Amino acid sequence: METIFSEQHRLRDANTEFFGGELIAPHEKPSRAEYVLDRVKNRRLGKISAPQDFGLAPIHAIHDAGFVRFLQTIWEEWTAEGFKGEAMPTALPVRRMAQTCPNFVEGKLGFYANSVETSLTQGTWQAAYASAQVALTGASRLQTGSSAVFSLCRPPGHHAFSDSYGGFCFLNNAAIAAQSMLDNGAKRVAILDVDFHHGNGTQDIFYDRNDVLFVSLHGDPMETFPYFLGHADETGIGVGEDYNLNIPMPAGTPFEIWREALQIGLEKVRNFGAEALIISLGVDTFENDPISFFKLMSDDFLTMGEDIAKMGMPTQFVMEGGYDVEEIGVNAVNVLEGFEQITG
Repeated sequence: METIFSEQHRLRDANTEFFGGELIAPHEKPSRAEYVLDRVKNRRLGKISAPQDFGLAPIHAIHDAGFVRFLQTIWEEWTAEGFKGEAMPTALPVRRMAQTCPNFVEGKLGFYANSVETSLTQGTWQAAYASAQVALTGASRLQTGSSAVFSLCRPPGHHAFSDSYGGFCFLNNAAIAAQSMLDNGAKRVAILDVDFHHGNGTQDIFYDRNDVLFVSLHGDPMETFPYFLGHADETGIGVGEDYNLNIPMPAGTPFEIWREALQIGLEKVRNFGAEALIISLGVDTFENDPISFFKLMSDDFLTMGEDIAKMGMPTQFVMEGGYDVEEIGVNAVNVLEGFEQITG
């Protein structure tokens, strides 16, 4: 299986994350991608390729133009004001507040944030842009004949809405990939999100559409981030009704229960009749992940890959979460190797 990877991810190297009432070293950091890449090399998974540059047009097909400009310019605006730390919002336009973007940089941060743990830094835009190109290159590979491809995206993307960032995500890589497939001739694309955290941004982007099915298996949002989306009764609106499936699960969920949810999700994908399947591949369902509460073990990720492969669909794996533990490489590549054990 070919892996698409950009060295530009290292430009996103934040010093701070707001967590547990403290500013800490981020869980989402360059070593995450390096662990995965090293495992890809050690297991000789296949060719490693740099991404093509598809420009801004496919990003604008998903993301609001004002939001994209914000990401491109925020660091320069922040430093021009003389601020010394990394850029984080101090106020957000919540219920009954005006939903207009302020002129001052602090207000812009709050307007475009959907959570406050994620600092913006020098190099964030460049890394996010490269990550989107990694996803777009993988999508292009599927549409030119590849049966499977791994887009080793960093930073991740599934918490990015069309017009907001958060949860370590800036551009929604999986959504950008799906839309690019549709814009290049596909009629239906399915996104299966196996990250521990609900893909709230991806859901919101496609919630009123019937050409992209979104299925998410995740921790119960009553108990974990992102809290305000991901409930089982969220099924889509308008023509998108019944094209969104959430399967939230409680703390301590073992693989046996999680796998039952996976089968439900895969059956939904099968019935949808998609021409391609995008896996938002978070491996933070691992038992020792520092910010999650499921109990999957490393061997379980092999089985996950096998189950996905049995769908027999062109499949793009887009890297999402999995934090601060060396096993992120083992677990991500186990999914890919499990997939290849079935597909050959």
